[in-house]
Amino acid sequence: MAIRQKSTEKRTALLQATLNLVNDNGFHAAPMSKIAKLAGVSPATIYLYFENKQDLINNLYISVKATFSTHAFKDYKEGMTVAEGFKNIWYNIADYKLTQAEEAYFLSQCDNTTMIDEETRQEGLKHLQPLLDLWKRGQEEGLLKNTSLYQLYAFSIYPLAFLMTMQKRGLYQWDTQNLDIVFQSAWDSIKK
Repeated sequence: MAIRQKSTEKRTALLQATLNLVNDNGFHAAPMSKIAKLAGVSPATIYLYFENKQDLINNLYISVKATFSTHAFKDYKEGMTVAEGFKNIWYNIADYKLTQAEEAYFLSQCDNTTMIDEETRQEGLKHLQPLLDLWKRGQEEGLLKNTSLYQLYAFSIYPLAFLMTMQKRGLYQWDTQNLDIVFQSAWDSIKK
């Protein structure tokens, strides 16, 4: 059991080191040697857990996406109205971006890179399924704009990533009043 725990700790350290390096320097400036050094393992150890850098990045993406979705859908129930469900999910996502800023920043970078392969990106989308289903229901009920789900995401969720980045740069500060204004804008952007 001690060997298994040590293995889990090394794998976790490698994932955390990758997240830190990617967030600080970008995907291409995070070579395996730096990841290993930051994780406190030999470079060869990485290959005991991951096939290559692509596999490491993909695994990190899926891992972070899973924690994101657990947070996003906390207290969400399928029986909620579309408005209630969206508000619940939206505020959970905003809270995640506030409280898990490093992970949220990593996911934001993943949205804008080709480093995540298409198979992994599709796997990541499955983590958003309750939101996508809610939006489809809202469209079927005539409550939401009949447009691409990607556009609904771009209008209502993606602005949080921009504001998170502006806060990270010290140009914007989240507070309850701002968050309520941003939520109302998000809702207004997707409702009919």
